[in-house]
Amino acid sequence: MTLNFILGFALLILILAISGVRILREYQRAVVFQLGRFWKVKGPGFFILIPVIQQMIRVDLRTVVFDVPPQDVITRDNVSVKVNAVVYFRVVDPQQAIIQVADYFTATSQLAQTTLRAVLGKHELDQLLSEREKLNIDIQQTLDVQTDAWGIKVSTVEIKHVDLNETMVRAIARQAEAERERRAKVIHAEGELQASKTLLEAAQKLAEQPEAMQLRYLQTLTQIAGDKSSTIVFPLPMDVIGPAVESLAKKRA
Repeated sequence: MTLNFILGFALLILILAISGVRILREYQRAVVFQLGRFWKVKGPGFFILIPVIQQMIRVDLRTVVFDVPPQDVITRDNVSVKVNAVVYFRVVDPQQAIIQVADYFTATSQLAQTTLRAVLGKHELDQLLSEREKLNIDIQQTLDVQTDAWGIKVSTVEIKHVDLNETMVRAIARQAEAERERRAKVIHAEGELQASKTLLEAAQKLAEQPEAMQLRYLQTLTQIAGDKSSTIVFPLPMDVIGPAVESLAKKRA
């Protein structure tokens, strides 16, 4: 009777000891509670829990990725858009992640949605379309500050899509076309200004050297003479034929 009792008791102890064996992987931690109070964080590797007295909650330390569903955002210039994003986060403090919030994944997901709307609502549509990298950092920093009390580190936030209604798409297209026309006119005007300055400099140089003006005039005549499709009548400047006339007059005298 006594031997059977001892054997039964030893077998019970053995079963309880085996049932308390826990093995955690490198990326896992166990938040252990003893009689309902937080005791310590265990893992990775092998450890034993005291059955009934101690309980544990397993926490994964790997980076978690989730999509933020499309959110209706009204920008600072009163444009309504739909924006979705992707968030990367991980648990850095298992104790805080279990004790401070009931479900850290759901809490982070919901907070990401409200933060996305709040941050993007402070910016205009042009910034939302052209400064996406800056907005990603702004959302990530804002979200990380709020999740720090939960032992959560938000490492990256990426805006995926910005959906505009058809009317706004046409308006942006018209604006882009008007901007291209404005730039074309500015470039054309700058070209005209540079050309006028160059012509003015050339005229000043020719005025300083009359011989150069005569050579330029003769060159122009040569170019015109090469075109046989039309007849051109033009005056001959006296400064070109003057010397020849004077020479002929002297010979007759």
